[in-house]
Amino acid sequence: MNKIFKYFAALVLTAALTLPAARVFAGNKDRTGQAGASELLINPWARSSGWGGVNVAGVKGLEGMFTNIAGTAHTKGTELIFSHTQWLQGSEIGINTFGLTQAVGNSGVLGLGIMSMSFGDIPITTEDLPDGGIGNFSPTYMNINISYAKAFSSSIYGGINIKIVSEVISDVSAQGIAIDAGIQYVTGPRENIRFGITLRNVGPTMRFNGDGLSIRSLLPGQESYFTLEQRSADFELPTQLAMGAAYDFKIGEMHRLTLAGNFISNSFTKDQFVFGAEYELKSYLMLRGGYTYEEGITSDSDRTTAFTGPSAGFTVAVPLDKEKGSSIAIDYSYRATDPFNGTHSIGARFNL
Repeated sequence: MNKIFKYFAALVLTAALTLPAARVFAGNKDRTGQAGASELLINPWARSSGWGGVNVAGVKGLEGMFTNIAGTAHTKGTELIFSHTQWLQGSEIGINTFGLTQAVGNSGVLGLGIMSMSFGDIPITTEDLPDGGIGNFSPTYMNINISYAKAFSSSIYGGINIKIVSEVISDVSAQGIAIDAGIQYVTGPRENIRFGITLRNVGPTMRFNGDGLSIRSLLPGQESYFTLEQRSADFELPTQLAMGAAYDFKIGEMHRLTLAGNFISNSFTKDQFVFGAEYELKSYLMLRGGYTYEEGITSDSDRTTAFTGPSAGFTVAVPLDKEKGSSIAIDYSYRATDPFNGTHSIGARFNL
């Protein structure tokens, strides 16, 4: 009975993913800017961002923590990634990310990921000193991911990811929690047809608190100070629903070409279509590219994002032990922007 139920669920998922995308538009561009914690929408991994995160259906391993948590269930042993991103080069924003996935039991995988954003030193200003000169402060944004994924069969994979969100400046901070969930379905005579669906960033509202929201002032005609505390408004998280499909063209034993497509429904911004392709040469070299489309992205006057759509990247891998499948790899990606000089990511990956 359980086996029948699993395959029935997979068929339902496949049918849902093949519905015309026009029926599932849910983006609300009128709410743009009303959500917070927008760093949850940043892909910090160099491999998947090289083709725009289009591999919702086919991502395998640790990078599924962002793209589709079900993909981490493909981890066979231990996977480690260290990644650095120059976000919107020229803005002095850096992102450092570390991740670890570990296979446990027969088909389960535990994961841990830490993403930290740095914004450099920002001068402290006051009403009396609007030009600063009294020191600097450094905002810190951090996301901690704890995940579990499982292979329910050779075709069905699922996972859940819990995110702890922290945003801190010198005297104001906000903390929150969010959940991701995802499913992947693999089929075809050579397991080369893939479907995936994931729901990201579902959680309660967040609110800033701290001494920075209070001010000391004098009452007119009195010599004593009083403290006025201001209330900050709650803000929602940027929830996303992503659905995708991919097809692997396997050419002999040496080559693989994957074509993939995604539809991303955003709660607070425009919906997106992502298309991409990846070429692999015997697991040693991978080349990939993608394009992310949303309404107005081709027009300088109508575009509401710094990203212009194109992305590209590559991977160079060196096997360490062919029998165990262990390897070390370097990943790089570039995402085009206007303004700034693009976003660059580089990562080191260890499969043990």
